[in-house]
Amino acid sequence: METATGRVAVVTGKPEPGMFTSARQLLPSCRKLAMVGDRLVTTRGVRLQLGGSVHDPTDPVGRLLFNVLAMVAEFESDLIKARTREGLAVARAAGKLRGRKPKLTPTREALLVDLHRTGQKSPSDLAELFGVGRSTVYRALERATTETAAAARPGPAK
Repeated sequence: METATGRVAVVTGKPEPGMFTSARQLLPSCRKLAMVGDRLVTTRGVRLQLGGSVHDPTDPVGRLLFNVLAMVAEFESDLIKARTREGLAVARAAGKLRGRKPKLTPTREALLVDLHRTGQKSPSDLAELFGVGRSTVYRALERATTETAAAARPGPAK
């Protein structure tokens, strides 16, 4: 937030190093922006530069500009969050949001579990053999144990 010259700036056109090109880059919420701004003004004498004019956040006009920028930044951040949530809901409804593809196919995972249960391979050997991490092997073994336990439990009476 502070440049080498001790200014916080929102500029148009080509920014100088250390300057911000949008209010959203400063901070996402009004409260946080106000707290950081107050601290920078009191401890380091930071000023707000908009275009060619420099504003002191301690005077009424500077405080007004600072708060307006903070509100715009928070509004923009809220819009981005809302659009992201909406996009995820649409993708989920269309069945396109499935998460990361598993490293092991169900067939390979079953083979891995069988090799471990028969005592032929250790988890480290299995990880190397299947080209996955040990944590992937342990998760596959845990899933197999959970599925076996669930299958062994009696179902609800009909």
